[in-house]
Amino acid sequence: MVSAEEFPPLQNDLLLRAARGEATERAPVWIMRQAGRYLPEFRALREKHDFFEICRTPSLACEITLQPIRRYSGLLDASIIFSDILVVPQAMGLVVEMLPGKGPHFPDPLNEPADVSRLKETVDVRAELGYVFDAITLTRKELKGQVPLIGFTGAPWTLMAYMIEGGGSKTLTKAKTWLWKYPEESKALLKRITDICVEYLVGQVKAGAQALQVFDSWAGELSPHDFAAFSAPYLTAIDFGVREILEREGIAPVPLILFAKGANHAVGTLANISGYDVLGLDWVIDPAEAVKAVGGEGRRVALQGNIDPNILYAGKEAIEREVKIWADGFKGS
Repeated sequence: MVSAEEFPPLQNDLLLRAARGEATERAPVWIMRQAGRYLPEFRALREKHDFFEICRTPSLACEITLQPIRRYSGLLDASIIFSDILVVPQAMGLVVEMLPGKGPHFPDPLNEPADVSRLKETVDVRAELGYVFDAITLTRKELKGQVPLIGFTGAPWTLMAYMIEGGGSKTLTKAKTWLWKYPEESKALLKRITDICVEYLVGQVKAGAQALQVFDSWAGELSPHDFAAFSAPYLTAIDFGVREILEREGIAPVPLILFAKGANHAVGTLANISGYDVLGLDWVIDPAEAVKAVGGEGRRVALQGNIDPNILYAGKEAIEREVKIWADGFKGS
């Protein structure tokens, strides 16, 4: 574990204060895909290196994480480590490729429960994912305290869906069929992924991450019933599992953020059954409705997000108008 004294003092803690539910002078700003192909400096680096090569090379992951912080100096209130949620399936033994113009591809996905035997029975998280921890430590130092550093993982359902579908999908037919046809085998696999995610996130905190986010990118593809059975219990287990280990080992807790995209029906439930400090919203729920769902003004959780990213194509005037509508929506709740 890296001692906090080894890192430069934090100069901007706005995001961390907001995540803890404290009153802040303004809303903190960071972007989900903060480092990526919209940046010319990122594209220049990508021309020379494979995507997962960058993820596995701490100096390259650090450089890409820092690129938006440099370009938008003073405008961003957090950085998020450059990596990918699919490093977890890789650690479990599956091959994942990033194909130009197509995205992630699993040459040999899980087609039936018997294929789970191809996964590693036990995963040495430090050995398999230590490069992420090293990237976090290096980036914390190179940030020089400008903004906090967020670590992350994919959620169990989202990761399992990728492992079965073999890549992106518009319908998730194969993954959903598993849930209905092999419910117990699905739950066993989700539990295995959950345990790895917990250890992975704890390792990120030990390496220097100052906040953590869980991305359930395909949460909205599940019905409320299936979300309650195959996603929510494992999201909750990650939250409680990370907190329990940090407390047991005497490590200061960090804010935990959950973004269950598309599962706005569950915002209130997640606020009640889990301990996440922040729940991320997508753009198809009204801010006032979300605030009411999680308990109103006296709510325990903070809320994050809510702007449609496509607004960035509409120009400054439209962006300013939509941001004001979004901000007023929270104020008026």
